[in-house]
Amino acid sequence: MDVLSDVLQAIRLTGAVYFDVRVRAPWTGPSPRMTLIRERVMPGFDHVIPFHFMLDGRGWARIEGDNMPPTRVASGDCVIFVQGDGGALGSEANAQAAVDLDRYVRPFDRALPFPIREDGDGDGEAARFVCGYFGCDSRPFNPLLDTLPRLLVVRSDSASGRATGDLIRMALDESNQPSPGGETILARLSELLFLQCLRQHIADLPAQSTGWLAGLRDRHIGAALVLMHGQPAKAWTLESLAREVGMSRAGFAERFAAVMGEPAMRYLGNWRLQIALRLLERNDVSIAQAAAEVGYESEAAFNRAFKSKVGLPPGAWRRSREQ
Repeated sequence: MDVLSDVLQAIRLTGAVYFDVRVRAPWTGPSPRMTLIRERVMPGFDHVIPFHFMLDGRGWARIEGDNMPPTRVASGDCVIFVQGDGGALGSEANAQAAVDLDRYVRPFDRALPFPIREDGDGDGEAARFVCGYFGCDSRPFNPLLDTLPRLLVVRSDSASGRATGDLIRMALDESNQPSPGGETILARLSELLFLQCLRQHIADLPAQSTGWLAGLRDRHIGAALVLMHGQPAKAWTLESLAREVGMSRAGFAERFAAVMGEPAMRYLGNWRLQIALRLLERNDVSIAQAAAEVGYESEAAFNRAFKSKVGLPPGAWRRSREQ
């Protein structure tokens, strides 16, 4: 069981490349708050994450209203605004950019990405970058969002990062002469980019880090996550999980809570509800079947847990999706 892949699938991570930008300094590129454009660029998702990948040149990235200094980015670097904050990318550290919200819409009459050329009359350094979005579910349970920084910058040092950049460049060059499937190729490449960024972030975490990503690489906690994700409906207990990973009950409970930030049984319960939500999207699965599939012995207990986490009983949530 690949836990990271399991989570990415369950939260419906989907990518889209919207803009292919070629500019000359001085230039600025706004990144609006996702609450303003979420339904325009990634309809159907309750959380949207903007990203910017520098293909050529260099610049600065910053979060709007954040006290942290701007971050330098260069060719091959990827900047991800994980929490959907507003911000900017620009040739100058504190560049300000006006936002034209009409620009942010998924087209019906042509394929993405939008080509943007703003070379003007200047003779400053040339730059090329792509901008896009990742859509995902934040409810009932997305363990990734709370474990990542607001601004995630992944450098171009790794071979995998360079390879991803080369593939995106090739796909963009093909989009200048549109052919069937080009938009889908870019979408899949952006999802691969997100995965590579996560893997690099995990590798760079300090030894004493905590959080879900740190748990993946912890010998005992990682093994427990494989068990819970591999058999989510099994009647796991602290004792059985601890025994499987070679720890005492008390030692395992303490270590899991310290690394992951929540007790093991609460994590398992939250993950079961995330799986159940995916099942409830299918018309051929009843509420009782969804409950049984994720390990609930009674539909009533499942209803209570689902309402507590999602805010609606399963039946009401399903009907709200049909409206």
